[in-house]
Amino acid sequence: MNLNLRPAEECMFDAVSLGEVMLRLDPGEGRIRTARQFRAWEGGGEYNVVRGLRRCFGMKTAVITAFADNEVGKLMEDFILQGGVDTCFIKWMKTDGMGRVCRNGLNFTERGFGIRGAVGCSDRANTAISKAAPSDFDFEYIFGKCGVRWLHTGGIYAALSEQSCETVIEAIRTAKKYGTIVSYDLNYRPSMWSAIGGIEKAQEVNKEIAKYVDVMIGNEEDFTACLGFQIEGNDENLKTLNIEGYKKMINKAAETYPNFKVVATTLRTVKTATVNDWSALCWADGEIYKAKDYQGLEIMDRVGGGDSFASGLVYGLMATGDPEKAVNYGAAHGALAMTTPGDTTMASRNEVEAIMGGAGARVKR
Repeated sequence: MNLNLRPAEECMFDAVSLGEVMLRLDPGEGRIRTARQFRAWEGGGEYNVVRGLRRCFGMKTAVITAFADNEVGKLMEDFILQGGVDTCFIKWMKTDGMGRVCRNGLNFTERGFGIRGAVGCSDRANTAISKAAPSDFDFEYIFGKCGVRWLHTGGIYAALSEQSCETVIEAIRTAKKYGTIVSYDLNYRPSMWSAIGGIEKAQEVNKEIAKYVDVMIGNEEDFTACLGFQIEGNDENLKTLNIEGYKKMINKAAETYPNFKVVATTLRTVKTATVNDWSALCWADGEIYKAKDYQGLEIMDRVGGGDSFASGLVYGLMATGDPEKAVNYGAAHGALAMTTPGDTTMASRNEVEAIMGGAGARVKR
């Protein structure tokens, strides 16, 4: 397939993301409610994708976001720099000493184990990026003068506020003007949309955004809540996956939005918090490709697995132009990312390709 990517020599960056980056506080093997210490990470649905593209796949990436200009913001910047993602497009916003004007987001996340599912508790109201308007970013400069081959953003950022809805649409429109490929992860979170209009607002915003998207990503709930597509006859408890139903849903999405060049969805059967079946589907050029099945995948930390799927998919599409290879890059990278703690990947491209080729878990010396 041909995505008509901008030539690399014309662009400063292979990929940039637009979205919120939060400070993740992780109690490790314990629980949030009883923790006495937390390990700090950075993470965010959109950022995790370009972090993976940089750290695992070696691409040149940057993040478009905003931080309150204080010590926590500087800590976040330091995490991002450690991940190799360029920080030149960060908007630093003035704040008071109380966080009333704007603040930086916190995300408390416990991993879950066995019959106890993972739990997230976000503290992200009035964050700098949620208050950022389109005028706070020079999208003409970013996509026009600097040049970007790929923009990734998603429904988590779009749900932050009325301003973020406007900002994401302006960014996508400008990116398209300069020939940048746009990927979007629907990433529906009911609790986030509830404050700005609920599922009705989610569909209004996401249906408008979908008109500009080249690569649409999401799971079943995302496609249903955000775009109104449903899988008929699926098992409510997800004990078995209706693969044919998923394929019909993807085909319907592609028919409704002819601008979609690729549509991808992860396939997950949750047996316990630490054992899932995992795979993915990818539609392109009228064909649907299924990734390798990872049956009984043992999970250390599932948060960020879908984002790592997205970064593997994007890498595969950019590097090979082959949707079947791309969906397998995505599934393998997502599987590996869930074997380590934190939102972001600790995998290498060699490891991803080895897993794609059937490598086992024997010790390497």
